[in-house]
Amino acid sequence: MAMKIGDKPFNDRVSSGIADSFMRGAVSSAQGRFRSGRLNAAEELGNWEEWRKLGEEIRSHTIENLDYYLEQLSENVAKRGGHVFFAETAEEANEYITEVVRKKEGKKVVKSKSMVTEEINMNEALEKAGCDVIETDLGEWILQVDDHDPPSHIVTPALHKNKEQIRDVFKNKMGYDKTEKPEELALFAREKLREEFLQADIGITGCNFAIAESGTISLVTNEGNARMVTTVPKTQITVMGMERIVPTWEEMEVLVSLLTRAAVGQKLTSYITALTGPKQEDDVDGPEEFHLVIVDNGRSKILGTAFQSILHCIRCAACINVCPVYRHVGGHSYGSIYPGPVGAVLSPLLGGYEEYKELPYASTLCAACTEACPVKIPLHEHLLKHRQEIVEREGKAPVFENLSMKAFSMGTASPAMYNIGSKLAPASLAAFTKDGSISKGPGPLKNWTDIREFPAPKKERFRDWYKKRSKEGGK
Repeated sequence: MAMKIGDKPFNDRVSSGIADSFMRGAVSSAQGRFRSGRLNAAEELGNWEEWRKLGEEIRSHTIENLDYYLEQLSENVAKRGGHVFFAETAEEANEYITEVVRKKEGKKVVKSKSMVTEEINMNEALEKAGCDVIETDLGEWILQVDDHDPPSHIVTPALHKNKEQIRDVFKNKMGYDKTEKPEELALFAREKLREEFLQADIGITGCNFAIAESGTISLVTNEGNARMVTTVPKTQITVMGMERIVPTWEEMEVLVSLLTRAAVGQKLTSYITALTGPKQEDDVDGPEEFHLVIVDNGRSKILGTAFQSILHCIRCAACINVCPVYRHVGGHSYGSIYPGPVGAVLSPLLGGYEEYKELPYASTLCAACTEACPVKIPLHEHLLKHRQEIVEREGKAPVFENLSMKAFSMGTASPAMYNIGSKLAPASLAAFTKDGSISKGPGPLKNWTDIREFPAPKKERFRDWYKKRSKEGGK
């Protein structure tokens, strides 16, 4: 599975995340900053709920008419001299990209941050073809230098590392000999990456929003690396998920306003870049050849289902920044390059329940994610729907859970059975009870009681107490 990261079982990944005190502290701190920034930016903008409603309407309309807008986009890219390829699978996308690089005799590829290229595992495909692929987003580059450590956050991929760890990565891998000061680390990265830009044959980007009416690709960045990727190399390839599209510039402006505020609390990011095909005669710079690869990879199967609105996602990570589960387990625990609530919904749809059946249960269902989403995706409802699908249609609930639920159903369906069960409960749990609480519970209670106590059932049941009280005249 291309978007899968790591081979450890889910519970092992979660345990590792919980045991990583630095990561938990870094995530908690970042979540606090991002959440405060989002709330302040929303308040300053005013009418935030009206903006969210407009964002939801734009995304809903676009996805419901996706075939029309994709065709319009393709035609307009072609009119400007670009090449468009629709890839049904990750394999098809990688084959096309690899063939373009091969024809151009490309040896060095520089790329800006892109979740969809992570999803299809494009870097590995190009490296197998003999290419040197360089990530130019600072966070992604740090992770690449550090033995291809996978990203843990959609917007800030190296969130799980501090400046001392980054210094050590540079020192051990690239001979860095200065301090952990951010300015010195950034200068070192800038000098190294500038060399890569100047030597690159091919530039590859993702896509925040493609504008159907003009055939334009827009990129939202903070570092300016995407502009280097799209202007220095002679050939540019943009890879986009098929849903990352808007009808016109007007809708793009609305969604960018929502994206930047929801992601990190900014009115605008440092760079919003719009690229329309290869360089024209009167253009000063830009690529001589442009390819747009539009990736399906399971997205079309989501259309028309109860989960369709997950395709509205604009990848702002606002849901991740408020999620209490993500705060404690970190991004790598999800086993997918899409972490947090959005990953818990999207990963099972793209990768299947066999790989990701645990993710919909990695939620408190507090609905903070739904409240934070700038385009009003009902994320917690999707998680509940996944749970229903896993149990009722897929039959993938654990055996013990199935037996427990059947026993509970039998015990509560009959007053006589419920009466017997409630009488037996204190005695059956007596071995696990101490001072009125269960601290080492059996079966489904184990994970709960490993970290907190569970109140033990009382020997005197409520119905017995009530009956006794009634006989005594309510005194």
